Amino acid sequence: MAQHNETGNWGEQQALVYIQKNKPHWQILYTNWKHKKCEVDIICKDAQQIVFIEVKTRTSDKFGYPEEAVGYKKKQKLAEAASVFIEEINHHGEIRFDILSITIQKSSTEIYHIEDAFFPGLD
Repeated sequence: MAQHNETGNWGEQQALVYIQKNKPHWQILYTNWKHKKCEVDIICKDAQQIVFIEVKTRTSDKFGYPEEAVGYKKKQKLAEAASVFIEEINHHGEIRFDILSITIQKSSTEIYHIEDAFFPGLD
């Protein structure tokens, strides 16, 4: 497995630990949910709201913060996948898109949770 894939998988595991520790009222519905060529890293339920989470992990901030890597095309693909998902489960409530930004430092790991990070179509 390529190093960046290993880093990404590790980051997704750290994101799950973060959610379980810091958002105990959230229900984790799916990890790595796929629709066509788009994968939603984590899908949770927060009360009546479905939360689609993109996890971005970097080994440094040398080339920018991890959340900056969630560009327009990725947001559009996530929105498309979310639309299919909410139709499949017949969800009529609110949804939102969060980003969990993870930067691996030499002596620690920094996790930055950006709630309601973007609204597809407005970026």
